[in-house]
Amino acid sequence: MRIKNICFVLSIAIAFFACQTKQPAPEASQSQSPVCDYLNVPDSGVQAGGVKMIPIQTPVGNFKVWTKRFGNNPKIKVLLLHGGPAFTHEYLECFESFFPKAGIEFYEYDQLGSYYSDQPKDSSLWTTPRFVEEVEQVRKALNLTKDNFFLFGNSWGGLLAMEYALKYQDNLKGLIVSNMQASIPRYEAYNKVLRSKMRKSLVDSLMAYEAKGDFENPTYQNLVYNEYYTQHLCRFPWGKWPEPVMRSFKHLNPDVYVMMQGPSEFKVGGRLLTWDRWNDIKNITVPTLMIGAQYDTMDPEDMKRQSEMVKNGRYLYCPNGSHLCFWDDQEHFFPGVITFLNEIGK
Repeated sequence: MRIKNICFVLSIAIAFFACQTKQPAPEASQSQSPVCDYLNVPDSGVQAGGVKMIPIQTPVGNFKVWTKRFGNNPKIKVLLLHGGPAFTHEYLECFESFFPKAGIEFYEYDQLGSYYSDQPKDSSLWTTPRFVEEVEQVRKALNLTKDNFFLFGNSWGGLLAMEYALKYQDNLKGLIVSNMQASIPRYEAYNKVLRSKMRKSLVDSLMAYEAKGDFENPTYQNLVYNEYYTQHLCRFPWGKWPEPVMRSFKHLNPDVYVMMQGPSEFKVGGRLLTWDRWNDIKNITVPTLMIGAQYDTMDPEDMKRQSEMVKNGRYLYCPNGSHLCFWDDQEHFFPGVITFLNEIGK
């Protein structure tokens, strides 16, 4: 019994001094909080693992959107904007493997119409300006300020992030645009370049289905997924994509996606068809990181040019990556993003 009691006392003492010594988190800079501070997330009421449903006001009524908080860092708070429109936060879950180790506070978030948030049917909601106002309401509800608020957006989320910055950049500390050209016409032009590199028989087959508008045909879908998505969207064999990515595809809201984007990542045809901010991003003055990848659906050279067009830009290139380079080129993506956040957030 005495030996057991001594072991128990020692275990308590070790746990106590582990927090009191305030050792830095692995891979964290000296300016970041130690583990105990990072995990000390203020919350009240029933503990829900960081999940919070945020009320959103729209012209057609009030709804709720899903968010989830990770960590506590007064200087760096990152809100993640997923793509689509109307995919989910799930394909960004790989951030959970990197940001906590770096002491970065961040928020996953399903935009209105996405799987874990309300999914109203009024089509007037699915416009870029309305989504911008939603992001601003989420920012306020999460108490993010110009002293700590970083906005990250991938694909459509990158488009939304640029639009937000053009209207509300006074609320931002930094901006990260991942894999999104500032012009849909330029994106379409680059897709034609990628398409021209495919074998002619494949292009002929795609064109035959597209001419008939038969985008839901299983054969067309298989060609797009196997021949295009595995090369330029996520560079793993189809069927072996990371589970969170597959889950996000499973939870896609096709009504919103097709209305805004079109039938696929390969063929734009919705409300975003003419979106173009190429000549406007020069007005973005906050520190901005543009991310491009060698095999992306978005032209990596355009991403580099965008980093030079904004007032305070940097460029991160992922030589092994595609549209989801945070999956297929993590060795370049995450060190580059974390370095940017630490340098701007200090």
